[in-house]
Amino acid sequence: MHMNPTFLSINLRNVCLLKSKEIREQGARDKKVKMIRSNYIMHESNASSVSVSLQLQFAICKCRGPTTTDKTQNSITIIPPSLSSVIEMLATTSFHGGPSSHFAHSTVTRHHKPYFRVTKPHSVLSICAFLSSRRTTSNRFTITALNRDTDSSVSPEKEAKPFFPQFHTVKIPVGDRYITVETGQIGRQASGSVIVRDGETIVYTSVCMSDVPSEPSDFFPMSVHYQERFSAAGRTSGGFFKREGRTKDHEVLICRLIDRPLRPTMLKGFYHETQILSWVLSYDGLHSPDSLAVTAAGIAVALSEVPNTNTVAGVRIGLIGDKFIVNPTTAEMEDSKLDLMLAGSETGILMIEGYCDFLPEEKLLQAIEVGQDAVRAICKEVDNLVKKCGKPKMLDSIKLPPPELYKHVEEIAGDELVRALQIKNKVPRRKALSLLEEKVLNILTEEGYVSKSETAVGAEITPDMLEDEDEEEEFVVDGEFDEGDVHIKPVLKKPVPTFYSEVDVKLVFKSVSSKYLRKRIVKGGKRSDSRTSEDIRPIDAECGLLPRAHGSALFTRGETQALAVVTLGDKQMAQRIDNLVGVEDVKRFYLQYTFPPSCVGEAGRIGAPSRREIGHGTLAERALEPVLPSEDDFPYTIRVESTITESNGSSSMASVCGGCLALQDAGVPLKSSIAGIAMGLVVDTEEFGGDGKPLILSDITGSEDASGDMDFKVAGNDDGVTAFQMDIKVSGITLSTMEQALLQAKEGRKRILAEMLKCSPPPSKKLSKHAPLILVMKVKPEKVNVIIGSGGKKVKSIIEETGVESIETQDNGIVKITSRDLASLEKTKVIISNLTMVPVVGDIYRNCKITSVVPFGVFVEIVPGREGLCHVSELSPEYLSRPDDVFKVGDIIDVKLIEINEKGQLRLSRKALLPDQGTDKPNENQRTPQKHTDKGKPRQSSNTSKGDADKTPDVTFMKRYIGSRKNEPKTSSNKSDTVASTDDGSALVNGEAPVG
Repeated sequence: MHMNPTFLSINLRNVCLLKSKEIREQGARDKKVKMIRSNYIMHESNASSVSVSLQLQFAICKCRGPTTTDKTQNSITIIPPSLSSVIEMLATTSFHGGPSSHFAHSTVTRHHKPYFRVTKPHSVLSICAFLSSRRTTSNRFTITALNRDTDSSVSPEKEAKPFFPQFHTVKIPVGDRYITVETGQIGRQASGSVIVRDGETIVYTSVCMSDVPSEPSDFFPMSVHYQERFSAAGRTSGGFFKREGRTKDHEVLICRLIDRPLRPTMLKGFYHETQILSWVLSYDGLHSPDSLAVTAAGIAVALSEVPNTNTVAGVRIGLIGDKFIVNPTTAEMEDSKLDLMLAGSETGILMIEGYCDFLPEEKLLQAIEVGQDAVRAICKEVDNLVKKCGKPKMLDSIKLPPPELYKHVEEIAGDELVRALQIKNKVPRRKALSLLEEKVLNILTEEGYVSKSETAVGAEITPDMLEDEDEEEEFVVDGEFDEGDVHIKPVLKKPVPTFYSEVDVKLVFKSVSSKYLRKRIVKGGKRSDSRTSEDIRPIDAECGLLPRAHGSALFTRGETQALAVVTLGDKQMAQRIDNLVGVEDVKRFYLQYTFPPSCVGEAGRIGAPSRREIGHGTLAERALEPVLPSEDDFPYTIRVESTITESNGSSSMASVCGGCLALQDAGVPLKSSIAGIAMGLVVDTEEFGGDGKPLILSDITGSEDASGDMDFKVAGNDDGVTAFQMDIKVSGITLSTMEQALLQAKEGRKRILAEMLKCSPPPSKKLSKHAPLILVMKVKPEKVNVIIGSGGKKVKSIIEETGVESIETQDNGIVKITSRDLASLEKTKVIISNLTMVPVVGDIYRNCKITSVVPFGVFVEIVPGREGLCHVSELSPEYLSRPDDVFKVGDIIDVKLIEINEKGQLRLSRKALLPDQGTDKPNENQRTPQKHTDKGKPRQSSNTSKGDADKTPDVTFMKRYIGSRKNEPKTSSNKSDTVASTDDGSALVNGEAPVG
């Protein structure tokens, strides 16, 4: 049975929603059940529009058999008692924002289609009670009944948008080239997805959010994951499982680059967990994917339903000569004096991070201005794209604490809050604020304003508040219909009280505390520790407090303290990083930052470094890197550990100061000292009685960081900046504000550097006696393989013989020997020098040992590691049939080099050094076989002196004399070695050994 549908139009003030409703009647088995299905489609309209069209179509049909609910339609199943209750329910704005806690389950899909499942408990018997619990008004609407014959057709422009978005592409000029943005082809089920191309580098980013809002908090629930796929560069992971593993450190840094500019743009009160996923799908080795990932994430959020204030984009700025380059290539970055990552919107700067080589503040500001112009151009094009295919924002899902709660909290805590914020020390102030928060919560609970069991704003509906016509009726459970007529008659028996949630009270208390702290700073001119806006906290520094460490320093600034430790080593201690291009990146210097929970007086998780620890460590590392000596001047690998033992703001900059002192204590010849400082900001000074100009704070504490609008870290010396990083909590800051912060930071760095000079005890500035010694030699490149030997056997034998820690060889002929003592270092140097020498025909070698005897001659070791053959015909002037008749292994003889064949093999002669007449005397140290006569025996080499040799005719062929072999070999080098003395009298040899 069918009947003509009925249409109604509802005009609702201040709500911009186009709602298409379909209500139909179905048979549940043999009985009729009423069912309403709702599909919501957001309708874009301007701010002045106050009307919304709601169309309800009713149809009646009769069905037999079990009834099922199609969950793919994103529908809701509610059993209305009458048409009037349906209209009242659908016209209530709070109903569209989300269900009450009385519903067992709710989801909000990417098209903002609520889906509710109603359960049996009596708390859901009344729709009117549900509407009352949301504490919203629904009296601003009118209802008009229309017939089927009237114009009830929906205009084409108001038809429902397709489930999958349409494909769009746009080219955006960035610097001297274009980037391509595509959406609607890949990732169509995500709330927002985009592909950004630069050359052949492609980054794909998607944005999704949870259906159910999470617990309200002052922290926006957003997570960012960035990954560089090895397949993007045509490679495969080298691991056993052949797939990407845990997030690498540089990927973590890019995750932070994406997160930090987006977070200030998110609207408060939106608690749906948001996840941003970004993958590098293709990498050409020329165009860096990090700036593309920031821009792609900003575009994806702008296209999604996540409510935010501004479109975000990011660029990299390089400086080659005096020219600033937007998004430079990797080849251009090798010559750049600046590496600046900037993200912002059309209205202001949201984030900067960069590293440079003592760049003046004026140049840095010029680079920021160039970057801001590029970002503004990108955002303009993205906004046009959003107008074409962007999804409506879920503004009605924003839940803020009620305004009257702020008034209640200020009335209760006002005076005590002022006194608590005047406590100078962090721990007592934190305890006082915690006790005051508990007091406010208890008072509001006693007065009946707070229900601890309710987390959302609204009253709890209990069964005794409601009544129903038939208590034995069955109700909807998980979208299925039970037998029997389903009928709900909403009737309230008593009024519902109003409650605030405990979470709202805590959020409001934190907001009020932040407001009072800002007011004290702006209006009173004093911070919590009684400093002015430009004052620096007291500084204390101490070096050499760890006797076995190679270098150590303890840096304390106020209630922030960092313990920095330096460890020196060879290349084996370097940090190796796998990347997309396939070339292993080896870091000679790295700083590792640790922030244990004990530094803030708490107990917490201890494990792998957090993203914050990785980010802070990298910032401090790059701040110190420009002052390090080159590897040629200081061949050590340098590791700095910075452990935060106390924290009250600016711990990363304390790591910079402490790390600089520890490096000096370890004997690292730094070019200059480096200091770091964190700057804060209060933007809305006029609200608190100021002049309206932004107030810059030097050396901020933890509470000023949390309550302020900016955290701007700057490191460098008097000449310029080496590293910087800025995060903000407002929608953007201007270039003039940043200029003021940079200039004020420069003055702060000067004061800190002056205090670091007062360090007591001062850094030793010499190598520790516990540090390893490294000797650097230069040999001919073609001789490197001689040192290594077949399969590395030769170099391993040298290490075993001399006791050194390692021998490192390079293709260019550089050899580095690492040892704990000078004796083994010198011994290895002699072996390698003799091993790699270039012999010359005519050279004479004395006191050489016979290593083996063969039928055709003997092999003689002329220098350690080098052997030559002395043929049987060259052993004696007289005929000798068998060499072993006269010689044995271990005998000492003198030989002369008479030939080097094409394979580099040496031919030696003993006969050339003997007189033409006479016979040789037997060697007294040799055991001569009894069967043999004295005839033909070799002359005793140990009795042959240098003077005797000079008397022979062979002396005319002597070109070079190689020193005698002793227990401790000596080198023939005529160059003096550069020696760095240590505490125990040993020396670091860092000279160059001669070849040969």
